Amino acid sequence: DAAAKKPVATLNGKAITQGEFDSFVKQVSGRTSADLDAEQKKRALDSLINLRILAAQAEKDGLHKKAELAAQIELTRLNILQQALAEKYLEGKTPTEQELKAEYDAQIAQMSRNEYRARHILVPTEIAATQIIDRLKKGERFEVLAKDSLDSSRERGGDLGWFSPSSMVKPFADAVMALKKGETIAKPVQTQFGWHVIRLDDVREVQPPPFEEVKQQLNQAVLAKKFRAYSDELTKAAKIEKKI
Repeated sequence: DAAAKKPVATLNGKAITQGEFDSFVKQVSGRTSADLDAEQKKRALDSLINLRILAAQAEKDGLHKKAELAAQIELTRLNILQQALAEKYLEGKTPTEQELKAEYDAQIAQMSRNEYRARHILVPTEIAATQIIDRLKKGERFEVLAKDSLDSSRERGGDLGWFSPSSMVKPFADAVMALKKGETIAKPVQTQFGWHVIRLDDVREVQPPPFEEVKQQLNQAVLAKKFRAYSDELTKAAKIEKKI
């Protein structure tokens, strides 16, 4: 519109429009230019002018023609267009209460109903982990042996606090969930971090968050699914030939 095309400054005779300024402010601060006071607007405009000056010099030096930079610029352009398409497609597609509740039920079904409190000792080799298990069987205290752990939890006797299985790597989470309260693992578990000796200290049931509390996240999840479905339709209709 006319307001967006209004110049807020000129640089070497070329106008910097209100629309460009508004977009710049939103990108760097997440705010609108109307939210800024006079001093903040001045600093923001100075930053935009400086950005323009440096970009112009980069183009003068031919940097934008370098293959790597050109690819990055093109990728940024594509991402901006994708975001614009998503906003356009999702206009008027506000999720219904029924859709939100269906998404809530789906997420709750995937949640672990338990949280776990466990201790672990992380060592670099299976042999070292097996030796620790043997020492535990002979009566040595887990908390004492944990002082030699590679993990920072050694300062707390290996205590990891309360956690959900989804917050841990799968081999570790699977091992924890297979233990009974108070039980120490019979064989060490390997992850990308090393070898773990694990003891399950406690288990508690987790109550899912109330529907009303997570409505905003559910709204975003439903919108994302709608756009993903639209994206899948476009992909199916496209003629794609892969060379790698």
